Amino acid sequence: MPITRTVLEVAAAHPDRPAIVGPDESLSYAGLVEDSRRVAAAVERLHAAATVPPVPAPETRGIPITAVSIGSAAHAARIVAGLAGYRAVSATIDPRWPLAHRLRVVLTTGIGLVVTDSEDLRDALAARGWGGTVVTPDEFRRIEREVEPAPPPTVRDDDEAFLLLFSSGTTSEPKAFLKTRRQYRANVAVSSAHLGPEPGVATLAPGPLSYSLTLYALIECLATGGEAHLADAFDPITMGQRIERERITRLVGVPAIAQALTDVARRDPARYATLDLVVTGGANLPASIRAGLAAVLPGVRLIGYYGAAEIGFIGDGRDGDGTRIHLYDGIDAQIRDETGAVLPDGALGTLWIHAAACSDGYLAATTDERLRDDGGWATVHDQGRLHGRTLELVGRAGDIAISGGHKIALTEVDRAFDGVPGIGAVSAVAEPHEQLGAVVALVLEGDAPDVETLRAHARERLAPQAVPRRWYRVDELPRTVGGKIRRGEVASLVRAGRVARL
Repeated sequence: MPITRTVLEVAAAHPDRPAIVGPDESLSYAGLVEDSRRVAAAVERLHAAATVPPVPAPETRGIPITAVSIGSAAHAARIVAGLAGYRAVSATIDPRWPLAHRLRVVLTTGIGLVVTDSEDLRDALAARGWGGTVVTPDEFRRIEREVEPAPPPTVRDDDEAFLLLFSSGTTSEPKAFLKTRRQYRANVAVSSAHLGPEPGVATLAPGPLSYSLTLYALIECLATGGEAHLADAFDPITMGQRIERERITRLVGVPAIAQALTDVARRDPARYATLDLVVTGGANLPASIRAGLAAVLPGVRLIGYYGAAEIGFIGDGRDGDGTRIHLYDGIDAQIRDETGAVLPDGALGTLWIHAAACSDGYLAATTDERLRDDGGWATVHDQGRLHGRTLELVGRAGDIAISGGHKIALTEVDRAFDGVPGIGAVSAVAEPHEQLGAVVALVLEGDAPDVETLRAHARERLAPQAVPRRWYRVDELPRTVGGKIRRGEVASLVRAGRVARL
């Protein structure tokens, strides 16, 4: 994996260059090399202390798994980065996941060591008779001070697993999968070619390390000799202060981060003079957010990338509403129907990707679902249309409604209301209909115009079958911890009658 080779090279050539910078602590590249020796030694001692050591999932080929589930992004980052040069698999578990999900991934994947500040997870593991080791962050630091440092980190074999990741955890049971060093080398090659991580570049990635966006930002920064500036949570005011103080040139996060940056930069745009690039992922980037940022900070580039944790970076959009994605070189795509047949350009169906960075598959202990077919093509069930090398992204299978034989992309209904004055966030859902099978309903957050105004707006922008038949409002739409609207839960609110009919 390039992270260890680059860390060692930068530590030798530029020992004082910042590697990991948190709100209250930082490590230089030389400091990271030395710190990793104590991290590795502490992890080895703690695994050895297990009463009945859990057997790691067979897909790891016997490599012990260490999980970090803590609130401090910087502390989690130095453990994950520190173990990258050793025979170890690291996992980051979001402490805000439901306890049942956190417990399940530990028990099913064979995690042997958990560093956590969550007492509920510690108690639940003890109640289940789990034989691994649990320590708090403070206990882990104490053991680091006590142990004899391990030998220096080394560049590991390409095919050795080093990261255990999860596909979900907020609304469904997580599926686990591994990333080998070879796969992540391919991922870093794509990212460094298109998304701006470069030697010495200061990247701020606010949010828990359990966010794939934050974790990938850490890895790509260290793999390219950049600076990874981390924050435990997303706070616009603190973010602005750190951009100015730490001379941040690159910002990575969900689309909401671009909106927040626009809002705070209006007060004092000069504070953001060092900022050159904002990279967003995890959801479509509305055109209104792009236009707003361009008006306030015209010198800042904005890239909305599309990818999947299992597959890697796939492509990006640099204009419009982020739904037209230009595929990166080396990424091949197909659209298939329900039978697996490849569809022609312009047809709506399931997206399949062939990429060198793709994981081999999900861990069998966590799901029987296949990620890849026999030809190496993979899908996470995103829906879209291909136009040559341009992908029109629609969403997941749950974002499609069938009404009177027509396939309707609910995300396209959402986008028809983006940026409309007097309308906040919206979520289109499918409601059952006796004759048509389903019809579209739109749920609006907060205050809403009258139905006739809404219907007239929709008719101007949508095909007749996609115009919502029913209209509702709710004080607050349900969201994931990352800020995405949970369409399935919105539909549940509608079915339960917990929304107001307009």
